[in-house]
Amino acid sequence: MAANGLVPMLDPQAGLFCYRLNLTSAGLAREGLSPRYTAMCLLGLHRFETRAMRSSPVETGAAFDALIRDLGWVDNIGDLGLLIWLCAVTMPERLTQVYSELDVRTALERFQQRATMEVAWFLAGLAHATLARVSELPDLPALSLKAYSMLSANQGRHGTFGHSCHALRGRIGSFADQVYPIYALTKFGEAFQDHPAIERARNCAEAICRAQGSLGQWWWHYDASTGKVFQRYPVYSVHQHGMAPMALFELGNAAGLDFSGPIYKGLAWIQGSNELGRDLREASSNLVWRSVYRRSRAKMYIGEFLDYLRVKAGTVPASDLDIKFECRPYELGWLLYGFSGRKPA
Repeated sequence: MAANGLVPMLDPQAGLFCYRLNLTSAGLAREGLSPRYTAMCLLGLHRFETRAMRSSPVETGAAFDALIRDLGWVDNIGDLGLLIWLCAVTMPERLTQVYSELDVRTALERFQQRATMEVAWFLAGLAHATLARVSELPDLPALSLKAYSMLSANQGRHGTFGHSCHALRGRIGSFADQVYPIYALTKFGEAFQDHPAIERARNCAEAICRAQGSLGQWWWHYDASTGKVFQRYPVYSVHQHGMAPMALFELGNAAGLDFSGPIYKGLAWIQGSNELGRDLREASSNLVWRSVYRRSRAKMYIGEFLDYLRVKAGTVPASDLDIKFECRPYELGWLLYGFSGRKPA
């Protein structure tokens, strides 16, 4: 379903995936272009082809060529990391060229972002480049170690990650700030035989599993200083079917751990075991609707803050919740990346 759902998301003129599909009164409408999402989709489709042994409904080689035809979109450390990750996994023969053209050696000096998610993507890319055993990648071990240190600095003592190293906003990390570090630390640990990196990934994984909702919800924001959930809603489908599985499966394989319980509980939320009792899959379009969110922004912010202060958060009435009827291509890409080739539990 996910592979077929990506077909209408590919812009035939640009050769890239769109930013999102919106459900409108006239039907589904494609909006914008996203090189970043294209990289993620190509990672997922590659696993679909190589692990599930299925033919991609999208011509992945042409999409890859369109992606690297103009590298002006690579203007931050995260997108650079995604591109390295993609090359290392799908076309390692192009890695030396990209590494040189984008001057990866000086990337941490040129791009000053220290946001957790972007540094995690960069570290994941460097780790995959190391595992690809491609020669002529100068300073790769030293650069990987520096990125690892930067990422580790954003992890709180309870295992969860903040958004960045900044004192105030930085301590509140999104779910993306948890799962991408889990994945990146796992791959770094594999690439450099670094057990402490695997332990850091495990600490974060166990923290988000402890915080998982009773219906399998992977909540949105976490306070790295306390380890508590800071904001629950929206609950995003991609967290349930894509990002959590891809990270937890990878860590489980590397560390000999079993996260199948939380993974499949989260997946059941998609299929209707959620607050609204609604299946978020749209079979006619091969899509999964984006999220369940609180209708009132005021209730969302005030209610979530009050819940954060309480020992136990209150239940949100179904009447306060609704479904976001859109889907972004990376959501289906990460689903493919996490589940391709796996047998049903």
